[in-house]
Amino acid sequence: MSGRPLDVLEASLEETVTVNLKDGSSYHGTLAGYDQHMNVVLEAPPEEDEQILGEIEVTPVEDTTIIRGDNVVTIKA
Repeated sequence: MSGRPLDVLEASLEETVTVNLKDGSSYHGTLAGYDQHMNVVLEAPPEEDEQILGEIEVTPVEDTTIIRGDNVVTIKA
């Protein structure tokens, strides 16, 4: 994927992503939405993804989670 950041987020809607934050924490879930400030909305990831993540330090979201764009370092699809 390449292009403007918001175009990349648009292409990643309804896909499973990992969001890395400034404090070093990472969250994993399905990208349900975003806005022009890159605030993102994550839903719980599919159960098969949770099994794969057991070995790395990524927190799967359990409910609808909103992450403020100011805290986001990277979003990986």
